Amino acid sequence: MNKLHYLSVLLLSGALMSCVHDGIDNGSANAEEKAVAAKIMNTSIEAEAGKLIIVLDETIGEAPVVTRSGISELDVVAAEIGATSIEPVFNMKVNANLKRELGMDRYYEITFPESTDLDVAARALAKVGNVRGVEFSARIQAHKSTPIPVSEAELAATRAAAASEMPFNDPYLAMQWHYNNTGDTSVFPKAMAGADINLFAAWKHTAGNPNVIVGVVDEGICYEHEDLRDNMLVNEAEANGTPGVDDDQNGYIDDVYGYNFMHKGYVSWDRTGDSGHGTHVAGTVAAVNNNGKGVAGVAGGTGNGDGVKLVSCQIMSGSDTASYKDTGAAIEYAADRGAAILQNSWGFPTYTDGQPTIGTDGQYKNGVTGTIHKALEYFMTYNEENPRCPALKGGVVIFAAGNDMADRAGYPAAYRDYVAVASIAPDGLPAYYTCYGAGTNITAPGGEYHPTLGESHPYGCVMSTIPNGVGYGYMQGTSMACPHVSGIVALMLSYALENNIVLTPDELRGLLLTSVNSIDNERLTGFRHYYISQTPQNLVNYRDRMGTGLADAMQALMSLRGITCIPVPVGEQAIVALGNYVGDGKLNISIQNNGVTISEEDRAKLGITDFNVVTNKLMLTCSKPGTALIKVKYIAGGSSLGGDALTGGLGTEREFMLVARPGVTVNANLNPEAGGWL
Repeated sequence: MNKLHYLSVLLLSGALMSCVHDGIDNGSANAEEKAVAAKIMNTSIEAEAGKLIIVLDETIGEAPVVTRSGISELDVVAAEIGATSIEPVFNMKVNANLKRELGMDRYYEITFPESTDLDVAARALAKVGNVRGVEFSARIQAHKSTPIPVSEAELAATRAAAASEMPFNDPYLAMQWHYNNTGDTSVFPKAMAGADINLFAAWKHTAGNPNVIVGVVDEGICYEHEDLRDNMLVNEAEANGTPGVDDDQNGYIDDVYGYNFMHKGYVSWDRTGDSGHGTHVAGTVAAVNNNGKGVAGVAGGTGNGDGVKLVSCQIMSGSDTASYKDTGAAIEYAADRGAAILQNSWGFPTYTDGQPTIGTDGQYKNGVTGTIHKALEYFMTYNEENPRCPALKGGVVIFAAGNDMADRAGYPAAYRDYVAVASIAPDGLPAYYTCYGAGTNITAPGGEYHPTLGESHPYGCVMSTIPNGVGYGYMQGTSMACPHVSGIVALMLSYALENNIVLTPDELRGLLLTSVNSIDNERLTGFRHYYISQTPQNLVNYRDRMGTGLADAMQALMSLRGITCIPVPVGEQAIVALGNYVGDGKLNISIQNNGVTISEEDRAKLGITDFNVVTNKLMLTCSKPGTALIKVKYIAGGSSLGGDALTGGLGTEREFMLVARPGVTVNANLNPEAGGWL
């Protein structure tokens, strides 16, 4: 494909309205004005000066070389004020065939003097017949919060606490309540045991796989961090190549650990105004586990080089954020580097002047952010020529729902093809800042400060890696909830790889969004007004509006494995009709004598005080939240096993997982559909 380089743009504002004069009738003029307006995809509010993105019509074969010679109709708006360049938005050096199929080769950024009126320039370009759309390159919004570093004294005091009870030897894992919440009120008033992602149980099945790559679209990741460097994806060609040279010829120079799309070069994390946001997010996804250092990551491995890999796609630096064009390029880059999961803790304001900034999926898809939407479409599309993770046919996009306390998720998070993550505090209730409602898909721990315990007591927030000082600290936000879900998806793909399961993105999202614990509506009543927010939360507003529920890593893996999860309450006796969870609940089966077994370890973990089977119903009482596998031996076809002296049924066995959580209601006569993908 020919590159478009030098372009001169003739922008004559008077000519734009000439159609209503010179004898041309107003009806035609109005139609033309509407056609021009329809091509302009968004507004110039906060747009980057001197730049516009155009989308060429698909009727053009090879994109024309635009010169002063009049070869292209674009020369109608070319000449005097000297636009300096027109360059492709997307990188056609990698996966060019798929990008052409998706029309990505038709996106171009035009650069011209910053003094030029953007609206006039956009209208002039929109009049060109072969220009299908014109987009102002505005800037995305970061969901940043200020980290509170952990002091050396706090770390020293915590180092020994509960360390022997932790599944890995990371000294600060005991401080990561969001993985395993014990209900410790020194962490947070009214902390609730089980308000977590149930990670420890999941780690018994997988803790990551280096063939799973997560693209972190955020501030730059501190790839030198002691707890991150071993899980960074390294571009060996650039690492062992010549500085200043594009050694792997992928269009990016020196992209060893990722690329800085703000400053066009090395990933950075220490510029004035950098918060450590990207490093904190990365640590939650995949800080190295079991290395005797710092914190653990959701999919950080077992300390044997088996954690998932991170690639830094930097779109924030200091107080600045990237334009639509650079953000789209960062998303594209993540896919081209092999990422199957895209972690995004950024977006657009939910409301502007009392109205939704982006009102509908159609408005988002067909305009406003055309370049970003196209890049995300590419990320999700399966590429047969260059497949990424062998367990997934495409890519999965995870977004933070937003911190605007709004009754809807912000875009892009709210779009139907992406997973939007809301946030809870350690008490299992919606965090005061979280967006919720329309467009929200799932919830995870994002933490919350609690100033009544003192400014130096941020333990109710999420602890992870930060670049400065001791290298660890606390943050709160849907930004912190989002990487928990990205990490769970990374575990799901790791488990799928290890068990030869291949999923489509739709299948994976379906398993993820149904492998959750309910956010108890009975607790969502009254007002919550003792936290940092000055405005009391009316908890009723959140009922059934936090997505499908609280993400659960163990349930997600069991769904992949084909094991049905059975919810049971904590603190009261549950009566579970096990036959209801097999087939349609009406099968001719019966449980064998002593046919339900559970390990002593799991019995102790759930604090089970009774465990009996009466007439095919399991009766048990759990005093602790958690999960446990049970094995059930059935007689298929009758009430007795066949034997030498009689004719009877066939003995068979099936596993189920008990999920003990506060607030669960069990109906012994319930006839649910059996879960599981396989």
